[in-house]
Amino acid sequence: MKKILRGVVTLITILGLACLLVMFNAKPGYAQINTINYNNASLENRDFSNTDLVGVNFVAAEMRGTNFKGANLTNAMFTKGVMLKANLEGANLTGALVDRVTLDNANLRNAIFTDATLTRSRLFDADITGADFSNALIDRYQVSLMCERADGVNPVTGVATRDSLGCK
Repeated sequence: MKKILRGVVTLITILGLACLLVMFNAKPGYAQINTINYNNASLENRDFSNTDLVGVNFVAAEMRGTNFKGANLTNAMFTKGVMLKANLEGANLTGALVDRVTLDNANLRNAIFTDATLTRSRLFDADITGADFSNALIDRYQVSLMCERADGVNPVTGVATRDSLGCK
């Protein structure tokens, strides 16, 4: 009986020391330092031109007429947003999520949408001259509409807009 009791006490002591070791060596998790969140924000006619906005969230933001000319929007998240007449000329949206966004009459000249996701988004009458959509996930209906007006070559990537969309 003493052997069993001694074994249980030893086991409890070892487990207790292991728990203390884990607790004292644990490092706290910190939020990403430069994370910016514009969710549900009213950003109408704001100027974000030539700004580094990597990974920034623009969920359900109102962005009519907003200027993103030359901005770095790599891996940014635009969902449920309104970007009527927004200026994204020369912006880098590589890997960006653009889901359920209205980009009607937007300036997408020379923008880079490589590996981006543009699902359930509207791009009616958007200027896509020189835009690069290589490997982007876009609804077929939008691709067919964009192929009707696709023109130009992206000055950064050297890819023709028609080729990046897979136009025939």
